[in-house]
Formats: sequence, C-alpha cells, structure tokens
Amino acid sequence: MSENRESIKTEETASKDDKEAVEQTEPDVSTQIAAPTPSLPDDSFQFAEGDGNPAADGRKMRRIIAEDPEWTLATVPMLSELVNDHIVANFATNPILDDLRKPDRVKVLRRISPSIPLAVTAPLVGDESYWKRCCKARWPVCNPTDYQGSFKIMLFQKYIEDLIENYVPSSGSATIASLDEVLPLASTYVRRLDIKQLLPPIKELPRMGEDILDDSASTASDISEIDHFEFENVFKQLPHFEDLSVTYQVKDCGMNFEWNLFIFTGRDCQLLAKSLNSCRTLKRLCIHHSKVDCDKVRVLVSHLLDHPTLEEFDLKYNKIGDSGARALGKLINRRSCLTKLIIRDNKIGPQGAGAIGYALTKNTTLLTLDMRLNHIGDEGCQHICKALL
Repeated sequence: MSENRESIKTEETASKDDKEAVEQTEPDVSTQIAAPTPSLPDDSFQFAEGDGNPAADGRKMRRIIAEDPEWTLATVPMLSELVNDHIVANFATNPILDDLRKPDRVKVLRRISPSIPLAVTAPLVGDESYWKRCCKARWPVCNPTDYQGSFKIMLFQKYIEDLIENYVPSSGSATIASLDEVLPLASTYVRRLDIKQLLPPIKELPRMGEDILDDSASTASDISEIDHFEFENVFKQLPHFEDLSVTYQVKDCGMNFEWNLFIFTGRDCQLLAKSLNSCRTLKRLCIHHSKVDCDKVRVLVSHLLDHPTLEEFDLKYNKIGDSGARALGKLINRRSCLTKLIIRDNKIGPQGAGAIGYALTKNTTLLTLDMRLNHIGDEGCQHICKALL
C-alpha cells in the first residue's frame, strides 16, 4: 500500500511539471491581443472618432508637389480678359475704345494710366471717372464745383494755368511748346483762366571783376521794368474764352522779394490790351493787385471801348486816380455792354467820382458799381447820388 501511494505522488508531481513546461512554451494570449497593429498605408488610413485635427500631425497628411513651380489652381483667363490686358498695355500707342462693348470699355477706362499723353486721351475719353483719376494724380485737392462740375474741364484749365504761372520769359521755350500742344485739345473746354502769378525773366548776376553799383543804381535796377507772359496766342486758340482773372505778382517769393516782381509794365499793358481786343467772346476781365495806374487804365479802355461782349470789368486793389476814373467814365458812357464795374480800393477822389457820376446819367446797362475804399469824400458821394436820382 505504501508503494502505491508513493507512485501516485510521483505521477502528480510529474503532471505538475508537465503543465508548467506547457505554460512556458505557449504564448500569452492577452499579450498578443495588446500588441500594436501594423501601420496601414497613408491612402487607406482612417481616423477614429475623437482623434482631433489630423493636420496637427504632418506624418498623417498627404502632399502634392508640382513639377512646374508656376503651376496654379487658377482657371485659364477668358479671351476677352487677355484682349483687354493687351489694349490697356498698348493704349498710348494704339488706343482702342469706341469699338469695345460697354462692359469692356468700362474695364479698360478703369485700368489705363492717367499719365497717358493728353493728345491720345482727350479726343477719345469722355468718362469723368478717368479724368477724376488724372486730376487726383496731379493735384492733392480736386473740387470740380468751379469748373462746371467737370473733371475734364478742370484738368485742362488748371494745366494751362500752371504752365502760364510757371513760365519764365527768358527761358520758357519748353512751356510755349507745351502750350501749343495742349491749347488745340482744350479749345472746346476752357472758357476761364485764373492766373495768380506771372514770373519775370531771370535776373542776371554781376560778372566777376565788375564794380559793385551804389545803392541808388541798385534801387533803380531793382525797379526796372520787366515783361511777362503774352496772352495773344492763348486767346487765338480758345474760341469760347469768356473770363480772365490775372495778377501781375510772384507768390511765395520769401527772402527773394523785389519790387520789380510786382510791376505791371507798360509793354505788358499794351500787349494785354491788344489781345483782349481780339478776344471778341470775353465777358469778364479782372486785373487786381497789379499796381494798375491811370496811364495803364487809359490804354486798356482805349482797346475796350467798343467791345461787343464785355459785361464785367474788375480793377480792385490798384492805383487808379481821377484821370483813370475819367477814362472809365468814357467806357461807361460809350456803347458798352458793361453791367458790373468794380474799382474798389483805389485812389479815386471827388473829381473822378464826378466823372463816373456824369457817365452814369448816359448809361443804361450798368447794374453794379463798387467804389468802396476810395477817397471820394462827401463831394464825390453827391455826384454819384445825383446821377442815380
């Protein structure tokens, strides 16, 4: 019996040893399930819900690198767009506008450069948006209110005014050439000019070795007469011209101030009077702040006595005396069309007021007479009031 029990124990220990050997040779099922799955190809990779933004990991994003560095996703432009691009690029040498459809014409006008020569754009372009861009490209402040609400008229008028105001008589051939080029283009648009300055010729400096003049000679040289711009050619090429306002002075001269910069010379007066006489459409003439004296008024009046269209004559802020007032009385007394005469802030006395008062008794067209800031006194006022009774 004891031997049987020992054999049974031996078999149990052997079976335990065999089980332990089997467990060591078999793989762990839980370990095999928890092992990471092999990575899938990029094109078949799928994200489970809650994985977040895949763009955060560059390894999970696909990239396409084009072989052509200029390749783009933009669509091919339409043929009409390519044609418009060509017209805009070559508009200065080959302007095409009237033959385009209205939508294409609008696109071209929005894109053409405002620096294209006026000889090209003036006959073709009537669109105000283009001329507005041209004005803003030249001047910081653009208000077309004083130019009949037209930017095209504003551009031509201000361009001519700038050429005249910056013209230097001794070396202004380039300015004259520019005027001859632009005046035919502006003939149907410009009816008024407001000239705020006229430059004199360049003063020659004394040469080396010359004696310095004394003070009296220097003063005489400083106030010597100098001539300015001539308007005759301008009036001839502007057939609809109606309004001229001019001042014979230099703006912003600063430390270069000289009295001869503010002189309306006798030759200036003669040339201006002749050109005004030839301008038969003129309706308003204003010469102010120019030191116009009695002699120059007589010259002007002699050429304006029978002017057919002149309605307003403005000579404010000058040096007109009694003899000049008598000349103005002749202008009123004759067959003139004047409706407004402004002689404010001059040197007219009682005798001049008497001459103007007598002319008023013969005149039937004058509606406005401005004689403020003169020296007519009580006697002069009586002459004017008697004429009005």
